[in-house]
Amino acid sequence: MSFLTTQALARSFGGLKAVAGVDLALAQGEIRAIIGPNGAGKTTLVSLISGRIPPSAGRITFDGADITELKPWDRVLRGIVYTFQITSIFKNLTLTDNVALAAQRALTRSRPLWRGLDSSEIATATQSALDRVGLGARADELAGELAYGHQRLLEVAMGLALKPKLLILDEPTQGLSEQEIADFCRLVKSIAQEATILLIEHNMDVVMEMADRITVMNNGAMLAEGTPDEIMNHAEVQRAYLGA
Repeated sequence: MSFLTTQALARSFGGLKAVAGVDLALAQGEIRAIIGPNGAGKTTLVSLISGRIPPSAGRITFDGADITELKPWDRVLRGIVYTFQITSIFKNLTLTDNVALAAQRALTRSRPLWRGLDSSEIATATQSALDRVGLGARADELAGELAYGHQRLLEVAMGLALKPKLLILDEPTQGLSEQEIADFCRLVKSIAQEATILLIEHNMDVVMEMADRITVMNNGAMLAEGTPDEIMNHAEVQRAYLGA
């Protein structure tokens, strides 16, 4: 049984079919990359999965439950965490404060409200998430003072603090240096030991290194699906996206 499935999932904006009947199935612990040209429907698809926008048609099942009608915050409580293509952080707060907000939400999810929260437990979870993305030494800096690429890493730290079962990453390596990208690839592989990863990424070197399977979208529909080698040798994918 798949951990996440979409069945005939669709979303239209007026006469535009941004997502046109996509059937997707992810296994637990998998790193799945979604690629395709600009306007292919990739971000709309993951926005449907995370609940940011409602579908026009279709069904979404996650961890054995139908979540098609759930609000975004209810999906977060079930373990679906989405880091945005455009950073979504509190720039006037420190890195610690940004991640602590997420850590607090994760802790309240796992216990009755009457028990309250242990500040030391929040602090430990916060520092652990920052250390994991390489920002631990900068915990007291304001988030708005970080370079763009490091703001993306901060958002990943916030996602990790939420204890995701499914972590959706939208263009996570944008703005990172080559060394930072290499470090990030190692980080994602370690996260996949405890969570399923759904990744939108234009850097094909990153995709080929990390993904177990790749889904290719074009014009709102699924063009192809397979292993990295299968996708690299797929004639239609080469014509539509890889530039052959």
